[in-house]
Amino acid sequence: MHGEFKVPGGKLVVVDLSVTGGRLTDVRVSGDFFLEPDEALAAIDAALTGLPVESDAKTIAAAVTAALPEGATMFGFSAEAVATTVRRALQRATSWSDYEWQIVQPGPLDPLMHLALDQVLAEEVGDGRRTPMLRFWEWASPAVIIGSFQSVQNEVDPVNAEKYGFPVARRISGGGAMFIEPANAVTYSIYAPADLVQGMSFADSYAFFDEFAVQALRDLGIEASYVPLNDIASPQGKIGGAAQKRLGNGGVLHHVTMAYDIDGDRMAEVLRIGREKLSDKGTKSAAKRVDPLRSQTGLSRAEIIDKMIDTFRGLHGLTESTLTDFELSRAQELVETKFGTDEWLYRVP
Repeated sequence: MHGEFKVPGGKLVVVDLSVTGGRLTDVRVSGDFFLEPDEALAAIDAALTGLPVESDAKTIAAAVTAALPEGATMFGFSAEAVATTVRRALQRATSWSDYEWQIVQPGPLDPLMHLALDQVLAEEVGDGRRTPMLRFWEWASPAVIIGSFQSVQNEVDPVNAEKYGFPVARRISGGGAMFIEPANAVTYSIYAPADLVQGMSFADSYAFFDEFAVQALRDLGIEASYVPLNDIASPQGKIGGAAQKRLGNGGVLHHVTMAYDIDGDRMAEVLRIGREKLSDKGTKSAAKRVDPLRSQTGLSRAEIIDKMIDTFRGLHGLTESTLTDFELSRAQELVETKFGTDEWLYRVP
């Protein structure tokens, strides 16, 4: 069995192994990482050999750590990365290159239509009717998009939201509220089969999906990094946040909204951002938490999106595609029966 895992911001880890009598055998770890001393690699292989196939990632990582010689140095990978790779080998995970990736850019859409398309396209990929996709959003109007489990009254000031023209909608993924000004938001979705993140923890899969975005931002001169669980940030502040939903049919939705520019004062009026939420962010101001891409690059929003698309294409390949009539009609149906209803919006009042 063969597994691979590219550590976000790090190196490639590869594990080849066999299974005999329910235990790992013939384990060989390799990759383009750095490891000192040399004999530490043999120690890792030996630590993995004989482990039960049902060992979870925590158990595997602990075995690797315990086997390392005193003073050993791992650079570009970790015991946890080895554990993820072992689990991916056992569960026969796929890689980016196993798929023909498509990009769809349907132009400006109503916020509710965007949310419905996220569900539809994730379902289509999960059911195998669509190859995996990347989609960049164009917003037709402002909105506040709250997470699947957030309370409307706790997150949004209804008077100011109505005053400034920010209708509220609920998405199918968890996470926090998105404050959307159409010309100032960069939003994208990735629709993938669950096999691509097989053996990964949720934390690892977030960084895994967004590595291309972090790389693109770094190429633009931003010291971007992924901050667990779901933030893309720079030394100047938070740039954006990710959310994810795994569907029962095997489809995975991963989407991100980043701030190109932002009216921080307006956002603070529309969103109820409490002190408790900011307590672990090292700031007292929500406006100071978000540092727009415009201020760090001097580029237009379109130029930044083009760079991100080019980076994804260079890493994984991309072909142009369009939405089908079925996908559009199914999304419109979901707008009317789900996303546009009070029952869905206020399911957590």
